[in-house]
Amino acid sequence: MSTWPSPDRFDPQPTLEGGLVRLRPLRADDYDALHAVAADPLIWEQHPENNRHEPEVFRRFFAEAMERGGALAVLEAASGELIGSSRYHDYDGARSAVEIGWTFLARKYWGGRYNGEMKQLMMAHAFRYVDHVLFVIGPENRRSRRAVEKIGGTFLEMRPTERGARCVYRISAPRAAANAGSPATGDGTTPATGEPATRGAP
Repeated sequence: MSTWPSPDRFDPQPTLEGGLVRLRPLRADDYDALHAVAADPLIWEQHPENNRHEPEVFRRFFAEAMERGGALAVLEAASGELIGSSRYHDYDGARSAVEIGWTFLARKYWGGRYNGEMKQLMMAHAFRYVDHVLFVIGPENRRSRRAVEKIGGTFLEMRPTERGARCVYRISAPRAAANAGSPATGDGTTPATGEPATRGAP
């Protein structure tokens, strides 16, 4: 079930437009196209759940995305082709934070530009409502950790979960850092590089 607040407090499924990508709410009829992307095992080789390319595992992943809300389809802007997905998760109004995760893109779109624009769009939207964006990543997923670090993410803590420890990174809105009297910890404006396959395992 969704635990999202009212849309005026946080809209978890916006439509976001960029030059390279377009993000919109994930729909049930996206299943086949998204599974075709996720079926590439090399996307998941460093991921804690590295069998997500398997049909039954992906079926659970997709069902959870639809149930929890916050899931976005990522389309190539030029062609309209579905090339991946990402999610907002775990909105915390008291701490003014939300997580971005469960991100993956088809390998032909790896290299930084598409991931960078996608994360910029998602962070800019999130910072309309909250002061902090979190990324929760498996310790061995070095590719995703580097990608988050390159967009300004700083390591916050190791978090125990039922599926093992996870690295938590944070990027704060400029206003939050200014209020704290310190330089901004990432502002969502620096393009990312690297190949995403983040979170996806609570």
